[in-house]
Amino acid sequence: MQRPYLIGLTGVSGSGKTTFLNQLKTFFDEEQLCVISQDNYYKPREDQSIDDGGVHNFDLPTSINQEEFYRDILALLEGKDVIREEYTFNNDLVKPKVLEFKSTPVILVEGIFIYYFKEIREMMDLKLFLQVKETTAFGRRIRRDKLERNYPLEDVLYRYEKHVLPTYENYIKPFQYEADMIINNNDNFGAGLNVLVAYIENILKK
Repeated sequence: MQRPYLIGLTGVSGSGKTTFLNQLKTFFDEEQLCVISQDNYYKPREDQSIDDGGVHNFDLPTSINQEEFYRDILALLEGKDVIREEYTFNNDLVKPKVLEFKSTPVILVEGIFIYYFKEIREMMDLKLFLQVKETTAFGRRIRRDKLERNYPLEDVLYRYEKHVLPTYENYIKPFQYEADMIINNNDNFGAGLNVLVAYIENILKK
């Protein structure tokens, strides 16, 4: 069996990774492309670091269960399927789903720390970086955390200034220049999406 082709996608929180991936998946069926997100590998709230203001910081590499994330990526590369419970970011209004990830010819790994984790970064066959202006990302982060994660607005603003921006500068931005392809999403990512779709289609033909 040929080893699956592994693609990574990162970008600042709010860069539009989820929207980009949802559109990408419409071009392929579940036997061709598997997308696995770092978001489902956060450690429980009680295991997260607490900043000087007494707020849990989910925007540090240590907030992720790196060992389990790496283990499941390896399993997919070995042709094994993976089962994992959805992480709902402590939103009591959402019931976690049981997620199944199938090993497919192309596997895409998404998350803000995937290139910071050396073991994961070195497995990548193609590294993508979704680029967006900070003000645009800020607006998207506010909408997402308020609506999807049920965070109070004051909490969202605090986390963006104290957690999100320092994390971007320290753990995400430094790897931008190692990316094989930078996709601009200030207005829309249509051109970048089309290029990636064609690239994956070419891989699947081999």
